Amino acid sequence: MAAAKPVEPLPLVRAGAETAAAAAFRRFQLRPQPRSVRANAIRASPPSNGAGSPDELPAALLPNAARRRDGCGFSLGVDLGESRTGVAVGRGITLPRPLTVLKLRGQKLELMLLDIAQQQEADELIVGLPVSADGSETPQSNKVRSVVGRLAVQAADRGLRVYLQDEHGTTIDALEFMISRGVKRSARDVKSDAYSAMMILERYFSSSGQGAKIVLPKQPQLQSKLLEKSRQDAQV
Repeated sequence: MAAAKPVEPLPLVRAGAETAAAAAFRRFQLRPQPRSVRANAIRASPPSNGAGSPDELPAALLPNAARRRDGCGFSLGVDLGESRTGVAVGRGITLPRPLTVLKLRGQKLELMLLDIAQQQEADELIVGLPVSADGSETPQSNKVRSVVGRLAVQAADRGLRVYLQDEHGTTIDALEFMISRGVKRSARDVKSDAYSAMMILERYFSSSGQGAKIVLPKQPQLQSKLLEKSRQDAQV
């Protein structure tokens, strides 16, 4: 299989503009989600043997945002769309950074996401899950779950974890943030998916990973491989 081509990041956030970006973002803080949305919108994929609840995950499988003090790796934010997928990266220390927008589908998209995660030294992928305002899932939620299910299998084989994160309202948050940064209207449509991925990550970090639910492959051997790799990473 040919190696993925290096991804050219969008020229969206300059390193020297971190302070200005953070200040702009504070003017458009993410809207708090209803308690019902936080608690019930996203279901984790349980281990294949049915043992243990999602809230009883081994420490090595907890999301990075829930264990910031352990010197965790980066997190890759993903906003899946019908024809375009936004990607962002962050570590929870500074504002997440929009990376790029992919116009791929199927296996090509899934492999590219994993390649980008490894290029960015990310050890987990945070994928937005579309839900309604009341927290109920939609037909689009099922499509995302289908893609994420396949992605989780391939990710586990590389030792990468995959989580679902409620993305309700992040498209509007992304638009407001782009306007606050002075992004021209003609450029917003091109960059919006990457900024939405950024907002998914910001919600994930701001809630300390409380809304993120891990998606585990059904194969016990892949679960074991993922757990072992995650433990090794935690010790580095």
